[in-house]
Parts: sequence; structure tokens; C-alpha cells
Amino acid sequence: MRLILLALLVFNFSVIAQEDLSAKAWLDNMSHALREQEFKMSLIQLQADHIRPLVYIHGKIEDQEVAFLEHLNGPPKNAVRVGTTVTFIEHDQPAYSVRANRIQGILPPAFAADISKLESGYQFVLGGRSRLAGRPSQLVRIIPKDNFRYGYQVWLDMESYLPLRYDMLTQDKQLLEQILVVELLVLDAPPAILIEAYKQDWPAVASQSKRDAGDNWTFNWLPEGFEILVKDSHRLMGSHEAVEYIALSDGMANISVYVARVGDTKMPEELVTRNGLSLATEVVGNFEVVAVGKVPTETLTRIAKSIGIQ
Repeated sequence: MRLILLALLVFNFSVIAQEDLSAKAWLDNMSHALREQEFKMSLIQLQADHIRPLVYIHGKIEDQEVAFLEHLNGPPKNAVRVGTTVTFIEHDQPAYSVRANRIQGILPPAFAADISKLESGYQFVLGGRSRLAGRPSQLVRIIPKDNFRYGYQVWLDMESYLPLRYDMLTQDKQLLEQILVVELLVLDAPPAILIEAYKQDWPAVASQSKRDAGDNWTFNWLPEGFEILVKDSHRLMGSHEAVEYIALSDGMANISVYVARVGDTKMPEELVTRNGLSLATEVVGNFEVVAVGKVPTETLTRIAKSIGIQ
């Protein structure tokens, strides 16, 4: 009985202390938890009428983050991250590795990074409390400061600060995508699967294709907070021809921009999407520009029109 009373006192003290936390402090604690804690999440990714069950496991071994993602439906499809190397393992092709700080497709990489970098484009607001996956949680809204991007909201476990639910919303609050944790296990040590992943010799990181140094593309306008992450050559969807590729991000939303001379490569003109992914095509001088991303189409159009050679 004394142990139960002591546990209740500790929990109540923790809840009282959390009353003073700002929305940003909650997100800062989430970022730390995603990088430092050992845990296993069973979750569901919802995109319109598409449901994808996943398992995500994270831990630290010899001060290096190790993570494992498994797709539970369909052909075997897994991803493993050791430090800054992510290896994709699929049934119909050889395993390959890329350089990345997080496994894409679960939560925005910004959730485990410096939350302050999001403040140029978003404001953080505390919402109410709820119960998810059998655990009390705190809602934090990530609200865009303009109409050039979508909004987000995340529910955080009040004990571990790990995310239990993540929504992406349009300007009129329509749900575009949701990650819902159905079971969260906070572990005392990294599980065996992560230890084995850490010891495994994974394929070397694929070398990047060489760019034509003659074309140095830049933008006359980008929404506040968006930065250029990558410039290289890419093969466009369904094409064997390499085109100029530029990756943009504000930490939450990612945008891919493709540039080719008019007539050199057939560029896509439309995109059927279930999860908020939009596409805009513009002709700028002698070049055709395609911008793709989970932002409003008007944002992509304005970005495509603003591109030029420095």
C-alpha cells in the first residue's frame, strides 16, 4: 500500500510540475526523448483510405542511435538506421544505404532535432489532455504563421514525452495524414534486434550522382523558414533521364523541385494523391520546373515561378 501511495505522490508531483511547461518545452522534451530513450512503438499510419501498420524500435548502443522500422503488411520491407546511415531492405531488390539522420516516413525529422528552428514558420500552442494507447497525453498544436504550409498537432505521452499521435491538417482543419501509436513500450535497454543491427555490416552509402556545375539554380522567393538542403541530379518519376534536383525543407514540410530543358524530358503534369502531396508545373524561360511536396499547390506554383540561374 505504501508503495502505491508513493507512486501516486510521485505521479501527481510530476503532473503539477508539467503544468508550468510551455508548448515549446513539451516539444523540446519530445525531441530529447526521441533521441535518447529506448522504446518500441506499434503504430498505424493513416492516409485517406490507406492504412499501414508499422513497428518502430529505437535505442542507443555505445552512444550511437540505432533504429528499426518494419512494415507489417504486404511484401517484407524494413529500414535500419545506425548513426547517420539508413539501410533499406526490401524483398525485390538488394539492400542499399543512404546518409540520413532519421528514417523517413514515420515522424518529421524536426521532431528529434532543434525545435527552435521551427519557430520562423510555426507557433506552438498547448491544447488539452487525453488518453491514447492507454497512457495520459498532452496535445501540442504546431500552427503555421502563414498560408504557405499545413498545420500539425502532436499528442505526447506525459510520462516519457514520446509522441503518441501526429496529425497533418489543411488550412481548413481537414485531416491529411495521421500516425497513431496503439502500443508504446519504454524499455530499460536496447532490444536484441537493435544490438544485431548495430553489429551487422550494412552496404556502403550510395554515392551521389554528379551534377552539371554549369547550372546553379536559386530561388527569388521561398516561404519563411524554408532552406535548400540538397542540389544534385535525379531521375524523375518514370523517366530514365537525369534532371536537376533541389530539396527544400522548413523542418516539417519537404519539397522536391525538378528542372529540365523544355522538351528534353517528359515531366509529370498531374499527381493523384491521398496524403496531401501536391504538384505544380511551370515553364520558366527555356526550362520546365516541377515542384512536389506536402504543402498547398499555390505554394509550389510560387516556388516554381521564382526559380532562376545565379
